[in-house]
Amino acid sequence: MTVAPLAAALARGPLVLDGGLSNQLVAQGCDLTDELWSARLLADEPAQIEAAHTAYVRAGARVLITASYQATFEGFAKRGVGREETAALLRRSAELARRAAARAEREVWVAASVGPYGAMLADGSEYKGRYGLSVAELERFHRPRIEALAGAGPDALALETVPDVDEARALLRAVRGCGVPVWLSYSIEGGATRAGQPLAEAFAVAAGNDQVIAVGVNCCAPGDADRAVEIAARVTGKPVVVYPNSGEGWDARARDWRGSATFDPARVAVWRAAGARLIGGCCRVGPERIAELAALLENQ
Repeated sequence: MTVAPLAAALARGPLVLDGGLSNQLVAQGCDLTDELWSARLLADEPAQIEAAHTAYVRAGARVLITASYQATFEGFAKRGVGREETAALLRRSAELARRAAARAEREVWVAASVGPYGAMLADGSEYKGRYGLSVAELERFHRPRIEALAGAGPDALALETVPDVDEARALLRAVRGCGVPVWLSYSIEGGATRAGQPLAEAFAVAAGNDQVIAVGVNCCAPGDADRAVEIAARVTGKPVVVYPNSGEGWDARARDWRGSATFDPARVAVWRAAGARLIGGCCRVGPERIAELAALLENQ
């Protein structure tokens, strides 16, 4: 099946993103207690990753995000994995999603996940940002992984769960010349990035950048996404991407989720009216919720 460019598809109307990959892998019986999180399965149990992607395709997802969020050269090096093998694992993440997409009866796109520097640290730093690194240092960290993922031919790169503006600037510099469109998605709390910068300032770094096909938020409380969608659309004039968590909070010390789920697929009407065109879920949002969201979008 010939798949149109993702930007062209967004111009036609909203698309449903998948949900949280990690929670689906846990539901399939996978152990994600390792510091590499779901990235470990790229080497050890790739069939489980493909099965998780397939579950979201069956639920109605039209865009799949790869299992490369926590896959880095530095992280794999700690396990004795060399650079060539790590690059192959990064490419595999896109291949696994592409296989699941190929079995769909409709167009399904693949976005290669580029998580923040803090994800590699595996200590919850992606929920704080401000790592003490310069924009140039962050750019040097991200560029090799971006080059490897871009070489796998995804439809887009998902620059996701970005906690602060400095890292967003570094990522946008690192993707220059890679030949792949990107979306930029911040992790937020209230009306600011995790590092405390105003959202208007954060989204503005993508305004006027033609490589960026969508801007928005992910890995945040569903209620925080409402206002963020409107701000992203107003500041950038671009399609908005939004995929919040279930509403539960991550306890980095206990490495567990706390609180109650507040994700409501009915919010899709508000998000769509405000400019959202890529709509899904992040951590703890599974195929059942994505199926509900897909049904709502298709009936609007």
